[in-house]
Amino acid sequence: MKKLINLLMVLALILSGCNTSKMYKKNEYKAFQPIQTNVPVRPKGQKHVLGLTVPKIETVRVGFIGLGMRGPGAVNRFTNIPGTEIVALCDIYPERVENTQKILEKAGFPRAAEYSGSEDAWKKLCERDDIDLVYIVTDWKNHADMMIYAMEHGKHVACEVPAAMTLDEIWRVINTAEKTQKHCIQLENCVYDFFELTTLNMAQKGLFGEILHAEGAYIHNLAEFWDYYEGDWRMEFNKEFRGDVYATHGMGPACQVLDIHRGDKMNYLVSMDNKPVNIPEYLIEKRGLSPDSAYDFQNGQNTMTIIRTENGKTMHIQHDVSSPRPYSRMYQVSGSKGFAQKYPIEGYALDGNELKDGNPDLENLSSHAFVSNDVKNELMEKYKHPIHQELEEIAKKVGGHGGMDFIMDYRLVYCLQNGLPLDMDVYDLAEWCCLADLGRISIENNSAPVAIPDFTRGHWNDIKGYRHAFVK
Repeated sequence: MKKLINLLMVLALILSGCNTSKMYKKNEYKAFQPIQTNVPVRPKGQKHVLGLTVPKIETVRVGFIGLGMRGPGAVNRFTNIPGTEIVALCDIYPERVENTQKILEKAGFPRAAEYSGSEDAWKKLCERDDIDLVYIVTDWKNHADMMIYAMEHGKHVACEVPAAMTLDEIWRVINTAEKTQKHCIQLENCVYDFFELTTLNMAQKGLFGEILHAEGAYIHNLAEFWDYYEGDWRMEFNKEFRGDVYATHGMGPACQVLDIHRGDKMNYLVSMDNKPVNIPEYLIEKRGLSPDSAYDFQNGQNTMTIIRTENGKTMHIQHDVSSPRPYSRMYQVSGSKGFAQKYPIEGYALDGNELKDGNPDLENLSSHAFVSNDVKNELMEKYKHPIHQELEEIAKKVGGHGGMDFIMDYRLVYCLQNGLPLDMDVYDLAEWCCLADLGRISIENNSAPVAIPDFTRGHWNDIKGYRHAFVK
């Protein structure tokens, strides 16, 4: 009898067209609401800096703060940019200032004013009245305060990555940029990489259809570099903080191709990490730390973040500075009609509809594999970005990560000289840096979704599509 009853129940479900999914109420299980963070109200009388332009600066007068690992290279690049004057140099160590003076002398530039010997020497540089741009190349912990002080003293600011590490720093930087109406950008060089910039141009020309997903990363084993960071500041930061603390190299190209705050915005993220192994082992073997001390390490071996946008697009960003993995920024762009990838092998795949005898040729659908190297090279030549058309030769000669550093600096000066909006703004800075704090919040709450603030505070859709500015 029991079997008969069960059979009748199954027949009744079939005849009524029911399925197991209909046995549950649609809204019985509610999705988690993203964790919210405070979004300060824009102060009265303060306005956004989207598309900010300032009067043309014929000769861009620059002061450099920080002359350690990256600073001297930046000074050298500026000696190759017409219409610049290097006014001042600052570093806590006088010998670094003197060594950088030799770069100026070799290039035929006059010696610059010197600031050193004190942790606050940089403030004197910012207080000068003959500097247009303060260029910051110091450790992360001082970036936000230096940017804010420079803007408050009437200077435009360009700061090495990451420019801000906490939401509090980010909002203070945004408010200062809006209050002073000064340019404030992060020196993200990877958006000028030859493959990334060419791919961006392809995407903007519609070659990949609608862009739906982008990936980026900073995967770089720093075992050979840890001891070269002044005062061990980078190791200490990773020891104390979870989350993606160095997301900008992956975020920059991904956000540009997805038009973030230029027609779309990031809505929420979910972050997850795995336990740290290699760095604690390094601290035990190379620095003699006890296991208890070494494994009291916050940053995960690999941190992964998934982001969803207002327009239903997605991003995947990774951070790993300790695994024995080949260097990679991942950089993938996936659209409705094509795909691009820089790592581990550069390539493009395009939607293919080849027919053989009236049927799909399953052995030759181009979207099943990358196009040939010849076709790839033809595409990259055809869609070479105007910036590369102008600067590729000199950029490769001057150098800086293969030339993209020089292009970054040249574009900054070009836009200032011509009164154009810069290629990056303070909201890019905020969006590309916020994964450090927001990712930490997600991880510490069992990888819960966390809302990403609209750093433009309501203006994310004012500009339609990311574009570089040029003199017409």
